[in-house]
Amino acid sequence: MSNLLKWLGIGIGSLLGIVLVAVIGLYGMGQARLNRKYAVSVKLVPIPVDAESLAEGRRIFQYRGCEACHGEDLQGLVYLDNPAIGKVITPNLTTGKGGIGTSRTDEDLIRAIRHGIRPDRTPLLFMPSTEFYYLSDGDLGKVLAYIRSKPPVDNEMPPSKLSATGFIVMNVARTISFLPAEYIPHDQDPPPPPEPGITDEYGAYLSISCKVCHGPNLSGGEIPGFPDEWPAAPNLTSGAGSRLPDWGEQGFIAILRTGENHGRKINPNYMPWTSYRHMTDDELRAVYAYLMSLPPMEFGNR
Repeated sequence: MSNLLKWLGIGIGSLLGIVLVAVIGLYGMGQARLNRKYAVSVKLVPIPVDAESLAEGRRIFQYRGCEACHGEDLQGLVYLDNPAIGKVITPNLTTGKGGIGTSRTDEDLIRAIRHGIRPDRTPLLFMPSTEFYYLSDGDLGKVLAYIRSKPPVDNEMPPSKLSATGFIVMNVARTISFLPAEYIPHDQDPPPPPEPGITDEYGAYLSISCKVCHGPNLSGGEIPGFPDEWPAAPNLTSGAGSRLPDWGEQGFIAILRTGENHGRKINPNYMPWTSYRHMTDDELRAVYAYLMSLPPMEFGNR
């Protein structure tokens, strides 16, 4: 009996040792990815100063989801606090106390927005640059103009931080874009944006952010890395179970304007219709046209 207990103890100790080595290894891999330096050549864009461009910059900032992350006054927010992942905290973008507006050049902001890279060339956590990489120079310039126009707000925000388990998850669940900079072709110019219009191409340009939750194929399903209480993203193709064909174009516009249609309400905490409501009717028509042009797919085929 004593020999059995001895070998059982050795087995458990060995297993714990293997687990500990694996955890340390994953932590080290995570740190290496966080500290990697990216050599990125930043292309400056014209930044307008007229009132019309500033107003348009604000609207783009809103419907692209930037306001939802950084706050109405650009003061920064705790966007996500999940012990399994860590804290996603957006910075104060103004020139107030704790803000980065004074210390960041236009080049720094473009590097962060389009490439997900800090001034020290390390990658930003959870900055959705895989979407903003595709912004046209005109849209990006207007967004920068709007950011620069905001009055200072005093709000000191700590940086985003991974939890202990977050370091493990980031190396195991590669479907979660902890560091979007890893997925961006930094040495290539973004493809030319399509001309604005009610077209599938322009709808695709406007709806890039939808793929974060609904998947690359936009067929929905469970969202990797999101808290358990988050519902699965619905199917945005015309495949089985999709509501979009039944809503029609006008119903689609209505639900993104008000969050409600045919008795169905959308929780803005899960689906940011409060951002998309800032799109024009023609922009929403383009998005609907794009979604209806996609091949029908079964739900959950991300």
